[in-house]
Parts: sequence; C-alpha cells; structure tokens
Amino acid sequence: MKGKVYLVGAGPGNQGLITTRGLELIQRADVLVYDRLAGSTLVAEAPQGCKKIYVGKQSSNHAMKQEDINQLLVDLAESYKTVVRLKGGDPYVFGRGGEEAIELYDNNIEFEVVPGITSPIGGLCYAGIPITHRDYASSFHVITGHLKDDNEEHDWDALARLNGTLVFLMGMANLNKIVNRLMENGKPSDTPVGIVHWASHPQQKVVEGTLENIVQEVEKSGVTSPSLIVVGQVVKLRKPLSFFERKPLQGKRIIVTRATKQSSTMVKRLHEKGGMAIALPMIEINDLKPIDSNRVLKQLNTYEYIVFTSVNGIRRFFEELHDAGLDARALMGPKIVCVGSPTKEALKKHGIIADLIPDRFVAEGILELLAPRLSSSDRVLIPRAKGARPLLIEELSKKCHVEEMQLYETVAAESDWSAYESMTDDIDFITFTSASTVRYFVEGSDKNKMTFKNAKYISIGPVTSEKMREYGMEVYKEAEVHTIDGMIETLEKCVKENGNEFNTSS
Repeated sequence: MKGKVYLVGAGPGNQGLITTRGLELIQRADVLVYDRLAGSTLVAEAPQGCKKIYVGKQSSNHAMKQEDINQLLVDLAESYKTVVRLKGGDPYVFGRGGEEAIELYDNNIEFEVVPGITSPIGGLCYAGIPITHRDYASSFHVITGHLKDDNEEHDWDALARLNGTLVFLMGMANLNKIVNRLMENGKPSDTPVGIVHWASHPQQKVVEGTLENIVQEVEKSGVTSPSLIVVGQVVKLRKPLSFFERKPLQGKRIIVTRATKQSSTMVKRLHEKGGMAIALPMIEINDLKPIDSNRVLKQLNTYEYIVFTSVNGIRRFFEELHDAGLDARALMGPKIVCVGSPTKEALKKHGIIADLIPDRFVAEGILELLAPRLSSSDRVLIPRAKGARPLLIEELSKKCHVEEMQLYETVAAESDWSAYESMTDDIDFITFTSASTVRYFVEGSDKNKMTFKNAKYISIGPVTSEKMREYGMEVYKEAEVHTIDGMIETLEKCVKENGNEFNTSS
C-alpha cells in the first residue's frame, strides 16, 4: 500500500508557533522533507531513524527544483508510510503547496494539508507590526515579490492606491524596483516601510524607513533574505509593540553541551527567553544493568538512607525497581536524600517527597547534611553514575556501610562539529553542566581545530568550574543556584549587566 503525504506548515520560524497537529506528525514521520524556513528545532523533533531530506530554496540557489520535489514526494509515498513535507509558513501561501498537492492527487497518493501561521501575519506580529489596525489599516494584501515570469508586472497603479498594509514575500532582490514602482504610481514617498529579517527567529532583525530611503537603510544594515517587506502606516506601531525584541536573551547565540536527551528542556527555555540555543551535545548517557540489582532492591528496607545525586540516577533507579516487580512502596523504610531541586522534582513524579535536601547542590552539601546523622550501624545506598566523583562514597564510608549502585555512565557524544565552523566567532556563550561536558568539549574542539574566541564560558557549579580551570578555561560566570534554571538566570544577568559586550549576534 502507498503511504500518506502530509503537507505541514511550520509557521513563520519560531518553533512554538507550529500547530499541535503539525508537531504530532513531525514526531511520527518516517521521512521528513523540509525547506530552508522550516526551522532546525522542528526538524530535530523527528523521531530517531526518520529519514531527513533537505530541499531548501533561496534566490539563485535551489537544493532541488520544485518539479523534482513534487516527484520526490510521489516516490517517497511508494516506500514510506508517513511522509511529512515541512514548509515554512503556510503550505498554500506562496509555499507552492498547491502544486505539490495536485501532483499527489494526479498520482493517486493520499495526502493531508496542515495549515501553518503564515509569515505575513505571524512574522509581522513578532516584529511588533500588526498587519491591521483600526486607526491605520482596515485591509491587508500579501504579494509575491518575485513573479514566475520576470517580464510580468504587478498592477502597480492598483497596489499604490490601496490604503491597507502591503506585504511582499520573497522580494528582497527586487526591493529597489518595488519601492520605485509604488512611488512612481502615486504612493507617498514618506510611507513607512519595515524589513523583517528572519521573522520570529532569535536572530530576527528589523530595519525601518520610508519608501524614499529604505533601500539605503537596508544597504547600511547588511540585511538580506529571508525578509518580509511591509509597506503601510502600521509600521509606526513597531516601537511600543515589539515584545519579542525585549526578551532578556534576544539574539544571543548560546551553545548547549548537555546530552541530546537532556538538552531539549534547556534549549526550549533559552528560546523562550529569546536566545538562539545551539545544541552541541558533548555527552551521551548509556544505561547500565547492575549485576546485583535485584538483591539490592529486595532489601531496600535495610538502608537508613538512599541518596539520589542526579535526575538520570532517579530515572534508572525506578526503571530497575519496576523491572523487579516493585513500586514506590518499597521505599517506605529509608529516608530519601536528594542533591537539589531538579532531583527533588524528578522524585515527586514518582510519588516520593525527599526527606533531606542540602543547601549546597553538590556532594559536599550532602556530606555536610548527612555525616552528622550517621552511626556506624547505618547503611546508605547511592544509586548514581559509574565513574562519578569518589568523594561522597569515600567520606560516608568512614561513618558507616555505603553501597553504590552504578546505573548509567557518561560517554563522549558523536557530534558534527563541522556544522558549526561558520559561526565560531559569533557565539556569545557556551554552557557547561558537568565536568564531563568540559572534558569532551576541550577534546573535541582541539581535535577539530575550532576556537570560539568571542564566547564566554558559563558553569553550572563548582565541580564543573574546577574542571574548566584544570583545562585552562576562564569561567566567566558560575551559576549561583546549580541548576539549569540557575544557569539561565546567570545568562540573563550577564546580558543585563554587560549587554554591550555581547554584540556578536545582536
């Protein structure tokens, strides 16, 4: 049986602006065909094993011709059950989705179209420009800036006489022609014009001017495509309405070195703050199966304390517990200790409230809290990573019997460093959440001969900072609270207090 093709609108670029239906389809796609404006974070939502095919197009540089894309979708439907064609904006608003749908229909391929927020609306919104406003524009008109036939012309007389908002898509190559034709046909030369570059993306940039001077303003700014051209009085509302550009980390390029499975939360949080989060995972988490797991789990009531030092340790512990046919009731006896708020929240999801949490979210904090409470007859269980710092085991063993349960290990990730060669000088911050991310970052950057000379290094806590200094790295800031939220707060303070320093991507 033939598969089904879904023509999905990705929205204007910000990953949060895709529809729930669109995201659902991406997350179960067998093959994903995507274009330049689809958004890398959305592409990353595709499941493991999904075949990804880039067919992006930009002026005079097409990865694949439209006719070939049409045929590709037909061919893929012969081999894959769920084919997702991810298109920037809305498939039917200058997205050539209609041509693709007709080709599928003619070849008896089942298809579904999932609308997206079109950039003339969503993109202008993120630039602080309402496409209509009762006092300024009671209509809007979306116009292609590049006709199929170069010899064709718009009805410039009709367009110039319109009082509504004019939005030109794919028109940057013809900007000079557009403004001149409008003025030649009677549009006042002082009509406000806005150019919205990479609308709704963290690197969004807006250039303002009038029909008379916008070409010169664009030349000074260096802005190119992809950009929206908006002509009309609504552009004057941009200053009070540009909420997106007032976000605390707006436009800052921030590398996240956490493991792939863990980085998504931090990446999303940074995007919410306006940052351009770039996932460059340095580590991966490999699950381990302890040889004596069942023995330990069957006698949990013999331990006075169970100490959880990481979210991964909690995840693996409860996986082992369930595999042994047990649940949270097995933890009735011992007191539960966790290292900080993330582990506390992870425990809550399993119905467990931690009894003890140190003031300092590090091993030393656990020692300060727990050591005075122990006697020689006590037993302590510590489920954690293989190769973790020996300090906790060594010091607690001086007080009582301690058993370590090695549930996972951290190994180097296979990251594609070449994808970041062109942006090394434009990175504002690189974040490190563990000593292992530091080690593998240094090894990887040395191996690939890459230097991030303008980047500031941010550490999650003292152990990570110590490892950074061992490698000769300057710790620009260490999070006051040793959590992901604490790191993001630190980044915000850095930008607020020293904003002029971080101008590489603004």
